[in-house]
Amino acid sequence: MTDRRKEANSPSDPSGAAPPRRAKLELLVRHDDDSFEIQAVPSSAAWVQMRPMRVDTEAFELAEVPSRVRGQSSYILKNLRTERFLALSADERFLWDQMDGSTSLQEMATAYVLKYGQFNFDIIPTLIRKLQQAQLLTLEPASRLRRVLARNRQQRLLRAAELTLFALERINISSQRVQSFFGGLYRWGGFMLFTPAAAVTCALLGIVGIVAGVRLWQSTEAILSDFGHHKLVAAIAINVLLLATVALHQLVHGVALVHYRRRVREFGFTFLHGIIPTFYVDVTDIFMAPRRARVVTAVSGTLVHLVLGGIWFFVAWQTQSGFVRAFAATCGIIQFKSFLLALWPFFFIEMDGYHVLVDALGVPTLKSDALAYVGSLLRGSPPQWSREAALYVGYVALSGLSVAGFLAFFVAVVIRWTT
Repeated sequence: MTDRRKEANSPSDPSGAAPPRRAKLELLVRHDDDSFEIQAVPSSAAWVQMRPMRVDTEAFELAEVPSRVRGQSSYILKNLRTERFLALSADERFLWDQMDGSTSLQEMATAYVLKYGQFNFDIIPTLIRKLQQAQLLTLEPASRLRRVLARNRQQRLLRAAELTLFALERINISSQRVQSFFGGLYRWGGFMLFTPAAAVTCALLGIVGIVAGVRLWQSTEAILSDFGHHKLVAAIAINVLLLATVALHQLVHGVALVHYRRRVREFGFTFLHGIIPTFYVDVTDIFMAPRRARVVTAVSGTLVHLVLGGIWFFVAWQTQSGFVRAFAATCGIIQFKSFLLALWPFFFIEMDGYHVLVDALGVPTLKSDALAYVGSLLRGSPPQWSREAALYVGYVALSGLSVAGFLAFFVAVVIRWTT
């Protein structure tokens, strides 16, 4: 993965400095017959999805080399199959330990910041390149669907599906020359999003939306009938608006970076997991800011859904009947659902609320560690009970209850709107 260089941090970047080069992750993928091939993945998909996985423990050996002069140990990593040796610093050894196939690049970067108090933009891509050359790194497919397809790629239809998903993942329409654009957004009104008046407005619109939603719940049958024969058109329009909302969500993240005098490194469009069309913004430079800035940057994007949901519900509440009321009410439900999913950390989804939680707790790999621990409990071989173990059990329990509650609410809505 090519490196990304730090740029000037002024909000509008008037110097006109060249943007950082787009990162490209070239991962060594191991097939069932133990052969390898290199696959290149654009930076957006790589940063969000890729979870590097070191080779099996019997394939490498790690030795510590103490230093009395430096006061810090270094390490020698040996590939037992190829007889190749790598020298690792203490920082690289820390990242090597994270490469277990369940930790994403984003989680690794967060863990690095929490441990060392700073972020080195070069260390992760440099280490990955070294490990690739030594054939010590493989690629674990990110999603369960991809894993199922990978295990059954001998079937022609599933192999075609896997290739299709991989092709979609490589679709990336983006630009790194966006700092001046986001600086302009900030100067032309974006700064107002970070004022007390904006916070009060968000709260009021949220309250209005909740009140309107409760009132509308009593008339769901009538609202559904307002769609008439235009349900397909409404469904298409609602999904287009939702995608536009996702873009706005990411734009607000970028404006937040400018507010804290950090650089927006990239903005674009891609397919998450090869299935979900989405916009993204590279906010990795926020790692250089204090924790409060990281929290505000994460939360600011989610508030877009709260504000829009409140407005849509208010429009539906004030509309007597017809297509507009049905359309507005449906948009309000979707926006409030998106707000809760993005902000609520206990849902087995690594979204904004989850990243705020792990930042506050200092446990960047909370989800994967929690699932691993609960899995050991279910297998009857639990590690020793500790404060971390209680955190893991609590996270899985709350997430499980949240998923069950969401599904129950969704079923209730479907039943109410279809009977």
